[in-house]
Amino acid sequence: QLQLVESGGGLVQPGGSLRLSCAASGFTLARYAIGWFRQAPGKEREGVSCISSSGIRVRYADSVKGRFTISRDNAKDTVYLQMNSLKPEDTAVYFCAQRDYYCSRYPSNFGSWGQGTQVTVSS
Repeated sequence: QLQLVESGGGLVQPGGSLRLSCAASGFTLARYAIGWFRQAPGKEREGVSCISSSGIRVRYADSVKGRFTISRDNAKDTVYLQMNSLKPEDTAVYFCAQRDYYCSRYPSNFGSWGQGTQVTVSS
């Protein structure tokens, strides 16, 4: 069974940084694109970033461009989301999810999902 585990969330002040990790359990991450999504209370789940299986193609939501960086280490079966210059509006539960090879902006196109990690940006 494909299982993803997110970690790295927490409470940070505006302008601060966090690095989220998405680790694969029970399978090899190399053939899968990994997307990061987030969901704030009362809002729909939205795409944040995505990286193709090769790592060559990456996507970012306009709201995080220039602040977030996605990367992957297939040898460690882990994808990272480096989040800098965090804003209160980045507060949400962050999820990672997998699909074969290429990214998609639609959550419904992804298969296995992690349980999520809470990110709270507040002074």
